[in-house]
Formats: sequence, structure tokens, C-alpha cells
Amino acid sequence: MPDRETVLAALDAVLDPKTGQGLVVAGLVQGLVVTDDRAGFALEVAAADAALYAPIRDAAEAALKAIPGMVRVAVVLTAETLKVSAPRRASLSPQAVDQGRPKAPVATARPAHVRRVLAVASGKGGVGKSTVAVNLAAAFAARGLSVGVLDADVYGPSIPTMLGVSGAPEYIDNAITPHVAHGLKVMSVGLLTKANDAMIWRGPMASQALTQMLTQTRWGTEDAPLDILVVDLPPGTGDVQLTLVQKTPLDGAVIVSTPQEVALADARRAHTLFQKVEAPTLGLIENMTGAVFGRGGAEAEAGRLGIPYLGDLPLDAALRQGGDAGVPTVVSDPDGDIAGRFAGFAEALAKKLDL
Repeated sequence: MPDRETVLAALDAVLDPKTGQGLVVAGLVQGLVVTDDRAGFALEVAAADAALYAPIRDAAEAALKAIPGMVRVAVVLTAETLKVSAPRRASLSPQAVDQGRPKAPVATARPAHVRRVLAVASGKGGVGKSTVAVNLAAAFAARGLSVGVLDADVYGPSIPTMLGVSGAPEYIDNAITPHVAHGLKVMSVGLLTKANDAMIWRGPMASQALTQMLTQTRWGTEDAPLDILVVDLPPGTGDVQLTLVQKTPLDGAVIVSTPQEVALADARRAHTLFQKVEAPTLGLIENMTGAVFGRGGAEAEAGRLGIPYLGDLPLDAALRQGGDAGVPTVVSDPDGDIAGRFAGFAEALAKKLDL
């Protein structure tokens, strides 16, 4: 899989027409996300330079697509003007500060006939959040619960690959009929686009897509409601996360982190987001435990944050292979060690959610 260093090197090979420097060195690459076989970032320039940098955006996309193993890229050209009067110290405007404050849900957008909504989050990409989400959903299903999976990572949807589904779902009686895989109801923006499409969406469009998938999918019926909807959030604490937590009363969230400090720092931010909107963090899972990333960091962090520590998952090739094959390890090896760990997570969470 492409790593961050390879992506940065590719982008630095594209030159800024004004300075002659690489895009990274010139400071034009903002919000870079590299996860699995996807990468995306914002190319921030002045409004007057938008036409000048349009071909640079295209060149950056081409550079990313040329990296072996890269499937989907997204380069967003942002051209904003910033007006500052008599600057003495840089600061955000009051409106920007207010916009950045997560607010408690003001409108109930809980999908119809869904008993519980559980978000799976991480502050950082590449920690295995989507892998945890699909296997956790499968573990809930193994307990006899009816389960749905919503892929809310609109910029890098990976759930269709991990669950082996494809093709646009049907739209019947003003509602989307989700695909079903391994007993799980599945919806993802990845089912509505081609694999090589660049998701060049600004925040409002991404938020609108999430709201539509959340509320217009037929997750359950009055006679057969869905017990739990597992929402795989994108990494970070941006527009998509805020849309979910502001419009939908969450029953809880699970945070996934690897053991090292660079990932734990971002996990703290995710926890802070849920705290501010009064959504309970039901547990922290340490993924990729072992010689490469270390062990115990997430457990110690859970203690510092005062949230439950659900357990760890080793850096095991079976989890990666299951995701590539479209069959979660919990399904392919239900009696194995990995499935047993997820069964423990699901049992603890089901008790907290009264399922």
C-alpha cells in the first residue's frame, strides 16, 4: 500500500508555478490524508490564482494516480480570500470560532426503525478503523442482532471492498434499499461512484451525502427494526463528523487507535468531540498491537481519559486479508482468536447499549 512518504515525494515533484518549489515545500498541501489505497488533500491558493493552479491540481492528481497501488485520489482546489484589517495577531473570527464548536443535536435525524446508532471513529487515518467497524458489525450479527453498516467516509469509502459488495443499490418507494453482505445491511457512497472517481466534494456536499445515506436508507421496518447501525466515520473531526453528531443522537462511540503517541494524540481529539456533543465514548480499542507499533499505549490513554478500554488486536495479516477478500475475519474464522476478541468487544458494547 502507498505510504505517506511516497505520497509526499510524488507531490513535491509537482512544482508550484510561483515559487518553483514542490507543492509540499511550498506549503500548498493542506489536510493530507493517506489511508490504504487512497489519498487526498486540499490545494489552497488565493482566489485570484484559481485559474493558474487548475492545471497544477490536475498534475497533482496524475502524480498520485501514478503511484503503484493507489486506487482513489481526491485533490480539492480551494480558492478563498481572507480579509484582515490592521493585523496585530492572527486569530479566528468570532463566526469561525462559533462554527468550530460542536453543538448538541438540534434536530433528530435518527434513521427510521433503528434502535441504536454506534459510531466507530479515529482521530487519525490508517489505524484500521474500517477493519474494526466491519468485524465489530459482524460480531454483533453473530450475537443474533440485526445490523447495518454505514460507510460515512465519503472521501475514501472502503466498506464495499471490505464486505465484497458493488453496484448501485435500488431506490424503491422513496428509499434506498441497502445491499446485504454476510448478514449485514450495507450502504456507502462507494456504491454510487466508480472506483477511480475522485471525490472532489466540499464539506457541505459531503455532509449532504451522509445525511441522505443515513436517513433515506431503509435500514429496518416497523415490524423488523434494525438493532444497531454501525457508522464508520472518516478520520479526523471535520464536516462529516460534525454533521453526524449534530443531526443524529448517537447512542455511543468507539475510538480506534494504534499504540504509539502520534495516533493517541488524535484519538484524544476524537474523544473531545464526542464529549462536547454529549455522546458517550463507550470504549477504546488498540489496533495493530505488537513489535512494530508497541503495546499498551491505548490502555494507558483510556485510563487517563476515564473511558473503558475494550482490548487490543494484534497486527495480524488475517485482518488485512479478510478486508481485501471482502470477508471479515469474524465471518471467515469464527472460532479463531481475532473473532474471539471481537466477540468480547461486542458483548461489552451490547451491555452498554442495552441490546
